[in-house]
Amino acid sequence: MKEWKEKFLNYLRAIKNASVHTIRNYGLDLEGFYLFSKVEGVHTVDKKMIREYLFYLNQNGVAKRTILRKLSTLRSFFKYLLKEKALLQSPLDEIDAPKLEKTIPAPLSREEIDRLFQQPDIQTYLGFRDRCMMELFYSSGLRISELVGMNRFDFDKGEHTLRIRGKGKKERVIPVTENAATWVESYLNHPERFLDSQLHQAEKNHEAIFLNKWGERLSVRSVDRHFKTYLKLSGLAAKATPHTIRHTIATHWLENGMDLKTIQILLGHTTLATTTIYTQVSTKLKKEVYDKTHPLVKQERDGYFKTSRSSS
Repeated sequence: MKEWKEKFLNYLRAIKNASVHTIRNYGLDLEGFYLFSKVEGVHTVDKKMIREYLFYLNQNGVAKRTILRKLSTLRSFFKYLLKEKALLQSPLDEIDAPKLEKTIPAPLSREEIDRLFQQPDIQTYLGFRDRCMMELFYSSGLRISELVGMNRFDFDKGEHTLRIRGKGKKERVIPVTENAATWVESYLNHPERFLDSQLHQAEKNHEAIFLNKWGERLSVRSVDRHFKTYLKLSGLAAKATPHTIRHTIATHWLENGMDLKTIQILLGHTTLATTTIYTQVSTKLKKEVYDKTHPLVKQERDGYFKTSRSSS
């Protein structure tokens, strides 16, 4: 299996043009599956073994979403083995994947967004960078991986647009607000970007927009770590993650009348079904506003009708 695993990962790299992050995850998933088979002394991968593996993951508290990802990895791996004629039939053919409960993301309010945006110290170069990233997230609903992958030539300051490489290397061009564009341009021309200091080094990667303190391209993990710090400082850590800003702007777009098809294109969703989750969020928000502001609902909540009925 180890030999086929390496061939599969090379296939993903060379033929499928998969990202480093994707290849790493596939490798870890397959290594975990291989170690399970070794510990259990399994020599044949069949439906029974797959069910035992799923039972093992479930018993060890692995989240359903993670189990689904591991199953997806195995499905792709077995599909590759079928293509290479190393298998006659996939052992996953009759395996049902665990159902994932749909969760509705809770968006932040505009006030909460403002509170979060006030956390970076923009008097410092690195704090200015972090505020710039926040502005872009909220302006355009980017994924973290898309943000760190952006290059200077992807930003058109005249047209206020960004060229984004999303999942599966698919490209899309999206607009940015004038405010966010100003932040990006100011960050790219920040005088400290080209100077060494005790806190950071000068720009070494001349293509990337967002740089780490060593002057190289910023990583997804680093952005995630910084945002968690700011969320904690803002008091929003319990109800938000870095990805929440993407959910938030999508919900705000919908609440302000943007159609789902446009939101789908802006977010880079493959199918409209993924985007429709925001209709649930929007309906929930509208119901809350309705309940809080409608005069009859307020009277009902205050006991008006109950008093009226009892007196009649």
